[in-house]
Amino acid sequence: MKYRIISVGKIREPFYLQGANEYLKRLKPYTAIGLTDGWEEKISPNAGPKDIEKCLLKEGERVLSRLGDNELLVAFDPIGQMMTSEEFARQIEEWNHSGRNRVNLLVGGAHGLHAKVKNAAGCLISFSPMTLPHQMAVLILTEQIYRGFKILRGEPYHK
Repeated sequence: MKYRIISVGKIREPFYLQGANEYLKRLKPYTAIGLTDGWEEKISPNAGPKDIEKCLLKEGERVLSRLGDNELLVAFDPIGQMMTSEEFARQIEEWNHSGRNRVNLLVGGAHGLHAKVKNAAGCLISFSPMTLPHQMAVLILTEQIYRGFKILRGEPYHK
């Protein structure tokens, strides 16, 4: 199974990027995985609700247009299902046996995700009801994917 982490926002802080890259490197023996970022629309810090909605729609259409026919979209959003690491590992196992070409793991930008994207996602997952910076969410996601594969293999990292 191939995995692609999509961060709508650009990962600008070197320490987040270094951490995510470390986990991506550790994942190489387990799966083919990549990270892509910077799919965000430019928007004024003073943008109103209508401008934010337009921005989210453009970002969402950009993401959806880059998905292949036999790919799964998983979106991370506060309204999604919360999971333990063990439950997430079981979800990875299901994805690995799904027959899909690739699993796309989407982390939204500063304003979140458009409803169109959430509706298109085969799965909505929440890290926490707390608001997290998207860069930190990507780092957490890479670590949890690594932890999930270690759990599935019965390797000692998890404890």
